[in-house]
Amino acid sequence: MTDSQEPAIEEIKEKMKTVKHKILVLSGKGGVGKSTFSAHLAHGLAEDENTQIALLDIDICGPSIPKIMGLEGEQVHQSGSGWSPVYVEDNLGVMSVGFLLSSPDDAVIWRGPKKNGMIKQFLRDVDWGEVDYLIVDTPPGTSDEHLSVVQYLATARIDGAVLITTPQEVSLQDVRKEINFCRKVKLPIIGVVENMSGFICPKCKKESQIFPPTTGGAELMCQDLEVPLLGRVPLDPLIGKNCDKGQSFFTDAPDSPATLAYRSIIQRIQEFCDLRQSKEENLINS
Repeated sequence: MTDSQEPAIEEIKEKMKTVKHKILVLSGKGGVGKSTFSAHLAHGLAEDENTQIALLDIDICGPSIPKIMGLEGEQVHQSGSGWSPVYVEDNLGVMSVGFLLSSPDDAVIWRGPKKNGMIKQFLRDVDWGEVDYLIVDTPPGTSDEHLSVVQYLATARIDGAVLITTPQEVSLQDVRKEINFCRKVKLPIIGVVENMSGFICPKCKKESQIFPPTTGGAELMCQDLEVPLLGRVPLDPLIGKNCDKGQSFFTDAPDSPATLAYRSIIQRIQEFCDLRQSKEENLINS
């Protein structure tokens, strides 16, 4: 760690004292529904009006969170205490590089150091206030952005990472790399979510495997690598439709198998965070 980084890390540590839980959402491959999951994790947690949620999009080159959250065209405002998040609900704030672009079609053509500087600003300069859950939506892979956010938050304690995959081997192959990355940087793994896990026809109710799990899917991978499988979310055309509209899928399809799967996964993530917090408090008090 260089001298120039140390002050920023200390400032971020201080800023993050008001954030109770920090969750990274990772994927090895693009197009597996990582941002969709991040958005619905935020929506699901925010259904409790007494819980304050922050969603931070650090996918610098492909910021899709503003569109998914219905915030396209919004701008970031600066106050005396830093950048103000853009709010979907009173208890759900969002920050993304997408809010800093003049058009959603603008390309972000930045080298690593500039991306890192942006992530540092998001963590240090955004006035999140008192937050129960900070969800960080990351780009695919294991590159600069991932190393930066883990390094900057290292002293502020990250609860863990949720890894998103689809059932086919070409996706699982990259998630294995992501698991290896988490272990190398000592980032706890909350678990794996298998997205687009089968499609249930709304008319005949028959299930089809759009992405066949030729090597056993996420379940076998999780058994082999000894990581929890948080659940499987089936394909539902309404998910994509609602994301394009910037609306929560839960509102439109409260009884969908995908909604029920999401709710079960969100509950398991909450339980993981609560247990981790309880263990740490016991250590402090012992």
